[in-house]
Amino acid sequence: MAERTATDGQLKPATAPAAIDHVDVWVFDLDNTLYPASCDLFAQIDDKMRSFITELLGCDDIRAREVQKGFFLSHGTTLRGLMDFHGVDPHDFLAHCHAIDHSVVPPSPALDRALHALEGRKLIFTNGSVRHAEAVVERLGVAHHFEDIFDILGDRPLPGLLPTTAFAGIRGFDTI
Repeated sequence: MAERTATDGQLKPATAPAAIDHVDVWVFDLDNTLYPASCDLFAQIDDKMRSFITELLGCDDIRAREVQKGFFLSHGTTLRGLMDFHGVDPHDFLAHCHAIDHSVVPPSPALDRALHALEGRKLIFTNGSVRHAEAVVERLGVAHHFEDIFDILGDRPLPGLLPTTAFAGIRGFDTI
């Protein structure tokens, strides 16, 4: 949060609104949230998922895409479907899918300042891997703000449910 002062036009940290001044833990979604969607990292990851499935099943790109999207819809993630139906090692899948060009993520001094202005613990949750998240926040120049990263390999009770309170031992009403 920042505000422009009337006298010099410079961005200065704003006072937290009363509705969030009790927050002591901030959980940030990584993908297309901390970095701009215009970086198009997911297009690279999507291509990597398709190539992984093509190789795994010995099928063409069209069939691989059907499998990929089918598992996403039926299992919440492509990875969960591949694990359940094909015994895929999640570490192998994530290593393959996140071997992408992170150089398209630009540094973000504005994000650095905004994170600095937030008091409390800062955590990241990602449907990707810790290694992917680390690469992104390093490129953004904001890695030093985050205490921990929780990835898709963490325990998820059901597809689509995020363990936003259980994964860090935090209380939901003190967390955004």
